[in-house]
Amino acid sequence: MSNKKVNSQALRHKRHKRVRRIVVGTAERPRLAVFRSNRHIVAQVVDDASGSTLVAASSLEASLKGGATGNSEAAAKVGELVAERAVAKGVTKVVFDRGGFQYHGRIAALADAARKKGLEF
Repeated sequence: MSNKKVNSQALRHKRHKRVRRIVVGTAERPRLAVFRSNRHIVAQVVDDASGSTLVAASSLEASLKGGATGNSEAAAKVGELVAERAVAKGVTKVVFDRGGFQYHGRIAALADAARKKGLEF
């Protein structure tokens, strides 16, 4: 083993940059970008062509902040909320950007909940 200290955040940024070369949101099919921290999770629907966020949802919102905000249940609620808002704006097809995180746990819970509420990816 090497003596170098592993910086997991730097490795995540490296993975995210590598994926973002391929995953690009357009007006027809925007990008559903997900970020998770230890305590919260955030999801945004982004049109990269115009550089604008169309819809966003977060576990920091007052409606979701009552209970636990860093678990799979909270992630599912955020996924449902972002999907409802996107469908209301007329967005049904997106590309999923997991942000360099492993597709597991909270990220997968958010994605599954968004699919159940009408987003296709």
